[in-house]
Amino acid sequence: MASVTKRLSFIDKFLTLWIFIAMAAGVLIGYFYPPFTAWIGKFQLGATSIPITIGLILMMYPPLTKVKYGKMGVAFKNKRLLFLSLFQNWLIGPLFMFALAVLFLRDNPGYMIGVILVGLARCIAMVIVWNDLAKGDRELGVGNVAFNALFQVLFYAFYIYLFITVFLNALGIVKGLNINISILESAKTVLIYLGIPFFAGLLTRFILLKAKGKEWFENVFSPFISPITLIALLFTIIVIFSLKGKFIIEAPFDVVRIAIPYIIYFFTMWFITFFAAKKLGANYEQSVAVSFSAASNDFELAIAVAIAIFGINSNQAFATVIGPLIEVPVMIVLVNIAFRLKKAFGNIKNSPLLKGDRGIL
Repeated sequence: MASVTKRLSFIDKFLTLWIFIAMAAGVLIGYFYPPFTAWIGKFQLGATSIPITIGLILMMYPPLTKVKYGKMGVAFKNKRLLFLSLFQNWLIGPLFMFALAVLFLRDNPGYMIGVILVGLARCIAMVIVWNDLAKGDRELGVGNVAFNALFQVLFYAFYIYLFITVFLNALGIVKGLNINISILESAKTVLIYLGIPFFAGLLTRFILLKAKGKEWFENVFSPFISPITLIALLFTIIVIFSLKGKFIIEAPFDVVRIAIPYIIYFFTMWFITFFAAKKLGANYEQSVAVSFSAASNDFELAIAVAIAIFGINSNQAFATVIGPLIEVPVMIVLVNIAFRLKKAFGNIKNSPLLKGDRGIL
């Protein structure tokens, strides 16, 4: 727990601050120094930005080297919790974010679709940190992450087609909206931006664990490559916001509008899943593991897909970038709430509240 808290203190705890700084830098660069965006535009292969593609793949690689796929069997120990996790992650979560996006952003289809893309991407990285900080069941948490990683490779492309092409057009939610994203187009995007880092991470993990051992892998290699995700994410944010600099300065409340469905989603999904797990007889540690898995999202993948399908200048890409800006502080709040709810399980002796532990803030 101490090492996780330390890691959060120096990197993850200030992720929101880094994102704010990157956003501000991007806006200022785009507004006052247009040649930057022109320079980025030179590195194109058709409609694909080479620097952004490399950055997005690098963003996904470190988390996928840390997924312990061998722990998937842990999730099968309690089939009711496994069903709850899959139900919340792959049915309720996507549907709920879809409903929130439509409710709050239907007048701006670009923002609406960007938020939907975030809802479809289930978390496979930061959820481990939140779970550890709240003293959740680490084995169950890692098992859920392994499931989500594999399910994303298999189903994310289909979900994009189903929710965006089929649902939005069939429901006629926005008059005149006609979006056609084929499964093939989605699959190609997912294969590039999730498939490449997924198999690279899996191969890296298999080879290095065998060659160097678990201790070296977790204490030397993983900490060494972890900053790559943050660097790649911040680079992507700077570029996206530089392209939207003039617009953001003229319409700053759009960020607030996009943030509203995210905030409602994170809190609602966490609380519903937490108490549903408790109702099923789960202990505190298990309930925490399942609830953080259901409430978190893989914003790296959503950003990559939005840029690949709709373009780096799109409102869809802009809406996905707001995701980590909101998720990080909300999850830190939920970690503290989890500590306070621990008494509901009768685990008073081990409650951090009785030891003067007021959480992580």
